[in-house]
Amino acid sequence: MPTPDLIVTNARILTMDRACPRAEAIALAGGQILALGRTPEILALAGPATRVIDAQGRSLLPGFFEGHVHLGLGGAELSHLHLDTLHGTAAVSAAFRAFGARHPERPLLMAQGADYGMLDAPITRHALDAMIADRPIAMMSHDHHTVWANTAALEATGLMRGAPTPHGHEVVLDETGLATGELREFEAFGPIIAMIGEARINLGIATGEEPARPPTPEERATDKAMLLAGMMHCAKHGVTSLVNMDGNRYTLELLSEMQAEGQLPLRVKVPFHFKPHMGLEALERATAMTRDFDSDWLSSGFVKMFMDGVIDSRTAYMLNDYVDAPGHRSEPLFAPETFKAIATEIDRRGLQIAVHAIGDGAVRTTIDGIEAAQEANGPRDARHRIEHIELIDRSDIPRLGALGLTASLQPPHPPGAMEFPLEPTLSRIGRARWPDAYLWKTLKAEGGAKIAYSSDWPVTDVSVLRGIHAGVTRAPFEGCTDERLNLMETLYAYTAGGAWAAHRDHVTGTLRAGMAADLVMLGGNIETCAPEAIPDLGIALTVCGGRILWEADTAPTAP
Repeated sequence: MPTPDLIVTNARILTMDRACPRAEAIALAGGQILALGRTPEILALAGPATRVIDAQGRSLLPGFFEGHVHLGLGGAELSHLHLDTLHGTAAVSAAFRAFGARHPERPLLMAQGADYGMLDAPITRHALDAMIADRPIAMMSHDHHTVWANTAALEATGLMRGAPTPHGHEVVLDETGLATGELREFEAFGPIIAMIGEARINLGIATGEEPARPPTPEERATDKAMLLAGMMHCAKHGVTSLVNMDGNRYTLELLSEMQAEGQLPLRVKVPFHFKPHMGLEALERATAMTRDFDSDWLSSGFVKMFMDGVIDSRTAYMLNDYVDAPGHRSEPLFAPETFKAIATEIDRRGLQIAVHAIGDGAVRTTIDGIEAAQEANGPRDARHRIEHIELIDRSDIPRLGALGLTASLQPPHPPGAMEFPLEPTLSRIGRARWPDAYLWKTLKAEGGAKIAYSSDWPVTDVSVLRGIHAGVTRAPFEGCTDERLNLMETLYAYTAGGAWAAHRDHVTGTLRAGMAADLVMLGGNIETCAPEAIPDLGIALTVCGGRILWEADTAPTAP
């Protein structure tokens, strides 16, 4: 038996391995887990060069598996203005002015974390002009589906009189034919993103296409720096694996270069993003990405699609009219029969399907398409997944388990659980449908769905501890049942559940001999910690592949 590189003793180890759920000490060697057991027997394996850490009763788990993030966006946005804790025109205006004073060189002041009711009046270009009119400014909604820009930004990007956009994307115009300042969905606000040099890193989510020309070495270095910043930020929060829910071949090439340079700290899975303008032949690119990138550190193997938008902008596709907009239900981004053909071809190729579906109409269209694929191709261990499921018709709930679908859910997303305000979401859903919204326990217990939890960072904070807190303390909406999973179910969904949903459970997600040496040690015992204090536990140690990436009270250790 090799000599351990690292041993952690006196820990409260939650292995997420149902065959052996608990241990007290763990030994790591050569990037893998060597052994688990009681402290004396594991300490007996130590050699002169073995580092030993006394956990002093703190919780130790598999490294958190972040099943839905947008890595490039998150890394880029670390340097933007963040408005998450602010409310009211005066506070937002002051933040923009202070940020502008600190960054006179920036061609556009970009803010993140805006909510749809953040200002004292409707958000328009005129409202933003009143804050700063002499230089371009813009702010991204917390859900990342809307940008509001001032007049200077609209004029600089040529959007003042609108722009041609694909179905579901819109430069909103007023009755005079001029832009209101509201830009809905990625291909409407793409020119705004381009102003700050982040167009390439956004291609994976915006268009699914590759850069129009080969990026220069300097441009590739810039984009890799954003990805590295994002990964190290995740590592600080105990994340060791993630599914980047947007992507293209360029993203994989950058990450592969980083791996060759010894600069890939986390395990990353990247999809091919299939967009409505593409034909079935585009799926050959997904097959090629899956073939060419297939290691324990970097892989593809799935296709991501958007079926609709979000509730707050009324772009989520509903089965019934929005209660505050009679006659409006939005539309699916893929017609039902078209989606069935696409899903069938993806499944025929042996690839996994992951679909953003928020409204109950989008969820049903997605289930129908995956059901058609299974009928055409036969059942297999596909682990197809639906992202978000914020509203679902009760008749569709048992279909999830029947089809073996994963419900990929985000504990920070329900209004009031974390940063997202109650309004306008609850009014848009309508009181009568509150009992069908943000169902976690029901999808698992009644629907038979597998559950994977995540943050959707940078839509919400990537902090898993905050996500756990949101999951176990969420208050039911008035008149609704308690949809919380318990603490152990929640931890499982952030570790083994995420790994299973991503077909990575043979590599990580549980702590047992032979698995990857991916673990997180918390700052205390999460089982005895008051639920309200979970976010304050902190991350004491993050280890991925046996390499320490984060250790409390020390600087993060880049690879």
